Amino acid sequence: MKRSLFIVTVILTACIGGIIGSIFTLRFLNQEAKPYPSIEARQQLVLTGYAADTTYRVPKEMDFLSTAKKITPGVVHIRVAYASGGFSANPLSFYSDAPTRSSGSGVIISDDGYIVTNNHVIEDANNIEVVMNNNQRYYAKLIGADPTTDLALLKIRAKNLPFVRYGNSDQVHPGEWVLAVGNPFDLNSTVTAGIVSATARNIGILRDRNSLQVESFIQTDAAVNPGNSGGALVNLHGELIGINSAIATSSGSYQGYSFAIPVSLVKKVMDDLLEFGKVQRGLLGVQITNVNAAIAEDLKLNVNQGVLINRVNKESAAEKSGIVAGDVIVAIDGHHINSVSELQEWVARNRPGKEIQVSYLRDGTEHTVSSRLKNIEGSDKVDTKEIIYSLSGMDVEDAPYKLLATLQLEGGVKVKAIRSGKWKEAGLKEGFIIAFIDKVPIDNVEDLNRILDYKKGGMLVEGFYIDGSKGMFGVEW
Repeated sequence: MKRSLFIVTVILTACIGGIIGSIFTLRFLNQEAKPYPSIEARQQLVLTGYAADTTYRVPKEMDFLSTAKKITPGVVHIRVAYASGGFSANPLSFYSDAPTRSSGSGVIISDDGYIVTNNHVIEDANNIEVVMNNNQRYYAKLIGADPTTDLALLKIRAKNLPFVRYGNSDQVHPGEWVLAVGNPFDLNSTVTAGIVSATARNIGILRDRNSLQVESFIQTDAAVNPGNSGGALVNLHGELIGINSAIATSSGSYQGYSFAIPVSLVKKVMDDLLEFGKVQRGLLGVQITNVNAAIAEDLKLNVNQGVLINRVNKESAAEKSGIVAGDVIVAIDGHHINSVSELQEWVARNRPGKEIQVSYLRDGTEHTVSSRLKNIEGSDKVDTKEIIYSLSGMDVEDAPYKLLATLQLEGGVKVKAIRSGKWKEAGLKEGFIIAFIDKVPIDNVEDLNRILDYKKGGMLVEGFYIDGSKGMFGVEW
């Protein structure tokens, strides 16, 4: 009896459960979902009951976000124009033919507007335009360029700019994370990441008639493409360790290797261009080659790395310090030297007149001597540049401060006298204040000299007369 009652109870319970389940299904699951106006609101509603995923966190050593935020405002887009040389009769039209244009990147290295880029980005350019990360634009003046290192220094008239702080490329090692920031394919502020693959690379892309080119690149696998040239290579502290300069490619686009000029060399070149307008190169005066296993065996050397001296130039710094052909240089200023590219970089950091410590092996014994570097002309003095105040029939002087204040100018050059030639033919007159050339501000006569050194073809000269009236002239140069 009890068993029968139990079975009936089970069956009754199952029936009641089925009825309740059916009612729930019909009422809640089979009815159409109510429409909602926002996908985001729906996601937030559904996710409210989910716990946050705490199973993964980005390691500090791979968190590139803060570095990228810090660096991108200090990397600029550079646009350059190359004119055919023909100048329009209308001074408002810069050139008679449409100019050829190209672009690259640059890095702001001072708050008052100095910018480093590659020489090949601005070489032979008639106009250089700098576009900031916020799209503000400036016309830039070329302070100086050095083809032997593929570096150039630009200046824009601006203040309180975000700049990228110098780092220490001597402390860069293979395997270290780095970021490359630039403008490939005219895309502003592109950031890519990679590691340092090697240092002191020589890839044979620079040429110089005196064989003074310096190639000691930092090699990385950070993606770099056309337009990245002149951009920043930085460590994760946001410090500049190199200027991106080249890629190894058979297609013209990135294929896995890129090369940057180390900041240790950049700093020296920038200071030279800033102070002298050109690089002051200190030289040992030797012809050299890399030591390898075959050379070491042939010459019975007891080292397989270093730099073998094939010839010493007469009256050179090396000869004066007693270095001879057959010696193997193994260190400069205490820094171990394994290759020609390392030797070139460490010597190129110094100006003529600087004494460096050279360690070399001779007959198995190491010696260290002090060598006073010389320039290519054989002098141990830096080559200062004279400011020229007479320019093709026109005498000039720095515009007096009082006159600049009256005209509300920050700088300018006053035409002191004009006799004959291209300036007079263009219409300039005595007393005219040259304030701009091709939209680039002119601060003083030294500035004017520097700009005219790099100008080719026609140029637009703008300024003011003493009475405040404006003047605009097209000058063939």
